[in-house]
Parts: sequence; C-alpha cells; structure tokens
Amino acid sequence: MIELSLIGIGTGNPDHLTREAEAAMRAADLILLPRKRADTADLLDLRLMLCDAVLHGRTRIETFDLPERAAAPPYLTAVGDWHDAIAAAWGRQIERHLPNGGRLALLIWGDPSLYDSSLRIAERLRGGGMDLRVTVVPGITSLQALTAAHAIALNEVGAPVTITTGRRLAEYGWPEGVNTLAVMLDGGSAFNTLPPDGVSIWWGAYLGMAQQALLAGPLAETASAIVARRATLRARHGWIMDIYLLRRTAPYQATVKDRVA
Repeated sequence: MIELSLIGIGTGNPDHLTREAEAAMRAADLILLPRKRADTADLLDLRLMLCDAVLHGRTRIETFDLPERAAAPPYLTAVGDWHDAIAAAWGRQIERHLPNGGRLALLIWGDPSLYDSSLRIAERLRGGGMDLRVTVVPGITSLQALTAAHAIALNEVGAPVTITTGRRLAEYGWPEGVNTLAVMLDGGSAFNTLPPDGVSIWWGAYLGMAQQALLAGPLAETASAIVARRATLRARHGWIMDIYLLRRTAPYQATVKDRVA
C-alpha cells in the first residue's frame, strides 16, 4: 500500500503552509520534488526551503526529472501523453524508494483541486494496478492570493464567477451569463482578444513570492502595461506564473437580463 498525500503549499509564501500541511509533510516517509527546466530552479529551491523549515530529519527527500509536455497540437492529446509520462515517472520513483509501500507526499502549488493534474495522474497509477490510497491537504490557491493582494471580492453580490483558461478565452471569447472571469494558464495574454470597453482587470504574477507584481485598472488602459510587464518579468526570471480577474460593468448585466427575459 502506498499512501499518497497531495499537499497544497500555496503560491510561494512559506506562511501559506497550514498546520495540516506541516503535519502531513512530517508524517511522510518520502517527499518527491520535481526538477523542471534549469530556468525554473528557484521553484525547486522554494520547495526545498519549505522542507528545511518543516521537517525534523525523519522524512526523506528525493528529486526527479519531470517530463515536459509536447508543444505540438492537439492540446488534449499532448496533455494526456504528458500525464502518462508523469505517472510513469512517479511509478519509477515509488518502485525505487518505497518498494515495500509507505507514505509518499507531493507538494502541490496552490491547491490540488484547481487546475492541477496530480489527482488525475494518481488515478493513472491506481488504474495501472498500484495499491494506492490518496488524501488531499488543501492549500491557498493563486485565485485567493490574487483577490487578497488586490483587496477585492471574487464575486459580485449574488452573481456567479467562471474560472477558465487563457486558451479557452482566446478560442471561445467571453462566456455568456457571467460578468466575472478568473483566467489561469494564459501564456498569450488572451485578454487582448476581448473588446475592452466596460471591462476591468486585476492581474498578478508570482503571487506570494518576493517578486510579486500587481497591476489593475480598466482593460483598455491596462492591457498594454500588463503585456510589457509580463515580458520584462519573464526575461528577468526565465519563467512566469500569473493569473487575472476580468469583470464587466453594470450595463452588461442589464443586457444579459434582457436577453434571458
């Protein structure tokens, strides 16, 4: 039996770790930390720093090379192949370091439930015959960190929110029936594909980290500044993780209600 704990660690701020997360890390026999590209080494360093601050010497730490997703379309096929490769990498590490079973922990950015694939990858291991029991320790998400950093509410009174990706926003446009969009995994500034009138944006990068960057304002006035800031930050750090909230103003609410009626 492998007892796998997927531990949400927040968005880079050590203070985001909950007591439950600290207890789960200490209870693990092994924590696996992924190595990605050389230009993202500080992400591994941050995980190592969290382990150094929390662990008392019993838990082993091992690193492994994380497979990269193919850039070629179709997107869903590439993602599926990527998840298969990651599951295989996890399996090899488990076979090597926990051949007789035990408690394994993975440290997940934000929360394992929000645009993270660790739960799906764990299901691949279980579907392949591994005796695996999964528990989730929730963490602070980038969405929570964004709204906190800007001191704004996620939703309007009694109104829904749609959480989507930059790829879907660019391909399908603004979903009908909602005024507020939270957009994640946007590598191409999809907000530039929208008519900007009557839309406000709240953007944040490296949320919770020392290099946190924030911009907000009417989309028509702020979009170009965000694009420029993203380019500067990516060049400086070699990578970027960002998220933004878009909100339409009251005239659109009236239009939606009239169309529904």
